[in-house]
Amino acid sequence: MLKQRTLKSVAKTVGIGLHSGRKVELTLRPAPPDTGIVFCRIDLFPVVEIPASAMSIGDTCMASVLQKDRTRVSTVEHLMSACAGLGIDNLYVDVTTEEIPIMDGSAATFVFLIQSAGIEEQNVVKRFIRVTRSIEVCDGDKFARLEPYHGFRLKFTIDFRHPALDRTGQVLEVDFANISYAREIARARTFGFAHEVEILRELGLARGGSMDNAIVLDEYRILNNDGLRYNDEFVKHKMLDAIGDLYVVGHPLLTSYTGYKSGHNLNNRLLRELLLQEAYEIVTFSRSEDAPRGFQLELQTSLV
Repeated sequence: MLKQRTLKSVAKTVGIGLHSGRKVELTLRPAPPDTGIVFCRIDLFPVVEIPASAMSIGDTCMASVLQKDRTRVSTVEHLMSACAGLGIDNLYVDVTTEEIPIMDGSAATFVFLIQSAGIEEQNVVKRFIRVTRSIEVCDGDKFARLEPYHGFRLKFTIDFRHPALDRTGQVLEVDFANISYAREIARARTFGFAHEVEILRELGLARGGSMDNAIVLDEYRILNNDGLRYNDEFVKHKMLDAIGDLYVVGHPLLTSYTGYKSGHNLNNRLLRELLLQEAYEIVTFSRSEDAPRGFQLELQTSLV
């Protein structure tokens, strides 16, 4: 059967929050079966635990923010994306402030931490959310859609009128039956425009942003000396975000996702609509060979 997964050991790192600019100590700890991904504000007394869930997303301005009463954990999408890509079902995430560290602006550091700690299978069957009919949400010309599919497939389109972006791919379609998340998606960094930085900082955002943790563009070009990691790194990062946004639903999705200029807000609205309309069923696979090919490959390649 396909089993749930957690870590074999504890993993720790230190970084800064992209928006707060504050130092953050992050610890990833193994969790028992059926725990899910739980964020723990250990700087508070008593400690506040916030399980990742679609209904716990309280803010989507520039990041996905989990909220419980007045307690927040911000910028969870890159870590959630890494957990989705490596099939982690159960995990405690300890943080010492309200934001997950940005690290290098991608999910690569989180993938490294998880793989360094080791992945452990638990003797409990993994549960999936299978989408049973199409669900779509829109905002002007932007939209996000889930459709039934025996696997996990995504198509994302961005539309930035900028010389540097025009030279890269702005449409990406992947099926995780055929690609490796860690190799093809995880290293894509967040990006932003230099002229927007002061505006964001006046709003209390991007205080920890720099060319060490983002791709920065002026009106014509990429300012980072090391250039791009992928030819289509911009759209790949938006897909990385979408994977993380979708994983807060609590289980891996069996679906085909399409996003056109979508972001954290639309992605969360999409999950809420899925749950509200009950357009899904919970499924398990007692035989691994009955699972979608992508999850069979994940089983073979990501265990450390």
